Amino acid sequence: MPLTMVQTGEPNVIRRVGGKEETRRFLENLGFVAGGVVTVISEIGGNMIVNVKDSRVAIGKDMANKIMVG
Repeated sequence: MPLTMVQTGEPNVIRRVGGKEETRRFLENLGFVAGGVVTVISEIGGNMIVNVKDSRVAIGKDMANKIMVG
């Protein structure tokens, strides 16, 4: 399921990152790689603050929809 569907505070394993090549590369550079763990910290006005690889990152919902977790 996409990252936008998970509950806040719950760690999830990233299964795959979709989207165009440049979008995938951008997200991978931020630490969103298959097998990594991501936790949603909060959702504010269409943006999500997530914890990935010991860093807090803000991403838009359109980007979060491309990150599949399970």
